[in-house]
Amino acid sequence: MNLEGLELSAEVMAALAQGQPVVALESTVIAHGLPYPVNVETALAVEAEVRAGGAVPATVGVIEGRVVVGMDRHLITQFAEAARQPGQGSSSQENEQKVLKLGARDLGTAMALGLNGATTVGATARIAAMAGIEVVATGGIGGVHRGAAQSWDISEDMTALTRYPVLVVCAGAKAILDIPATLEWLETHGVPVVGWQCEEFPAFYTARSGCRLVFTFERLDELVRMWRLERSWGGRGVVVVQPPPKELPGVEAAVEEALSRAKVLGIRGAAVTPYLLSQLQELTDGKSLEVNVALLKHNAQTAAKIACELASQK
Repeated sequence: MNLEGLELSAEVMAALAQGQPVVALESTVIAHGLPYPVNVETALAVEAEVRAGGAVPATVGVIEGRVVVGMDRHLITQFAEAARQPGQGSSSQENEQKVLKLGARDLGTAMALGLNGATTVGATARIAAMAGIEVVATGGIGGVHRGAAQSWDISEDMTALTRYPVLVVCAGAKAILDIPATLEWLETHGVPVVGWQCEEFPAFYTARSGCRLVFTFERLDELVRMWRLERSWGGRGVVVVQPPPKELPGVEAAVEEALSRAKVLGIRGAAVTPYLLSQLQELTDGKSLEVNVALLKHNAQTAAKIACELASQK
């Protein structure tokens, strides 16, 4: 791998060279999605799920301008500490500035300036494609925000899926989004969305969104064949969704309240999702966090299965 600024850990490099299964993991969930210390515990647990499934985990982040594919425990902990709240031993504002939230478009700038940054799904997809990793696991993809007709707020994760050839395993789109509009956008831009052993697009915290899927897969070999065909025909990203292993009924009321609070405070752009997730945790007495952690592990398990099936067919 001879791309400027791209550094693969020895384990990831060896796995790719030997054709072994690798799963890329985003780091925004560590630095901006989950509270400390749950974030570091979850990040390590997700990596453990990938390993238990027979694949090599590759957590991705930008460290002082270097794109690291395969962050070690020390770096994961460093990113996790960026999510500390005031009163936990460090300044939240100070730490957020140390580990930025980076989309795919931000990578070159962050590298040139020597910054630290956690990668979104979009940025992780770009890096994974460059490194030769085909499978990415995350919680939920970004999408079309509610009220986007006025705000034009659409996650860069979406455009990344039209550009970079990776298969993203998730529990649908985050519940704070406009899910029907997100699916319409993906359809318009030619991004396949398929279910893994489910017939309805999940809504992150719940299995049902009211949006039925056109295609669903019950067998790994068929799913992998679809991916191989997409690649051979010049396709780009594919979204594979599965329902969360545990649900949070009645979450919509909490989502509406969180959105209302964000509007009052004038929170916009990249700060919206971290703020809303933290508000949901408060409004649901921590139940949203439990579901989030559970689905991250569950998605990692499925991503490892897919990566292993891909590797077995090479």
